[in-house]
Amino acid sequence: MDQESIERPKQTAGTPLLEGRPPKVASRGANVFYGDKQAIKEVSLDIGENEVTAFIGPSGCGKSTFLRCLNRMNDTIDICRVSGDIRLDGQDIYDKSVDVVELRTRIGMVFQKPNPFPKSIMENVAYGPRIHGMITDKASLEEVVQGSLERAGLWEEVKDRLDTPGTGLSGGQQQRLCIARAIAVHPEVILMDEPCSALDPIATAKIEELIDELRENFTIVIVTHSMQQAARVSQRTAFFHLGELIECNDTEQIFTNPEHKLTQGYITGRFG
Repeated sequence: MDQESIERPKQTAGTPLLEGRPPKVASRGANVFYGDKQAIKEVSLDIGENEVTAFIGPSGCGKSTFLRCLNRMNDTIDICRVSGDIRLDGQDIYDKSVDVVELRTRIGMVFQKPNPFPKSIMENVAYGPRIHGMITDKASLEEVVQGSLERAGLWEEVKDRLDTPGTGLSGGQQQRLCIARAIAVHPEVILMDEPCSALDPIATAKIEELIDELRENFTIVIVTHSMQQAARVSQRTAFFHLGELIECNDTEQIFTNPEHKLTQGYITGRFG
């Protein structure tokens, strides 16, 4: 089934489905169950290429659960079941023919807590390209490592200590190292699950600046509890509540003139 033939369900408030341009990632009627409990209910949403899409909403609303659907991270949870239709460039990512390892190369992920490997800075960045056969010699290794660290805004800070442990970096540097590790395999989409929640304001500002630069080459989806952060870094914002997508629209529209009273209540602090 091609993208144009996917049935477009009735929209919620805002414009969750892109009009006039193909989405990079498209969800139609996505549901997630943990055993008998339904965590995500009929979510239909388009994610535009080379944009930052922010997922906001109160704790437990399903935004991180839905994010993990986009590169099948929920597959690692035995009691989790996903239904519906989620596509990357028109391809059903839950089709039995899809290589999940390759999918997670195309859709990388940065987690809430920085998780560098217990290896050197260089080996952290080189790990993915090495196991995927993207590095053929020392010259290509050095090129990939330097290029990834430069794009992550970390090269100048670590170029003289590439052989030291990545775990010895500060929290903000570790998170940028994890971003460098993610982009080293040349993904098309980067998922970020509250990437700044454990960082101080200065480190957070560096990550936000980096996100703005990276969207020139990557499609980015970020889960954040900070509405200020969503307003600063994203072009589109999706608001989740109790497992449902309540509203999705241009970020400025969401924060200045939301269409749904639940969205209005959340961004004004009346609940959440």
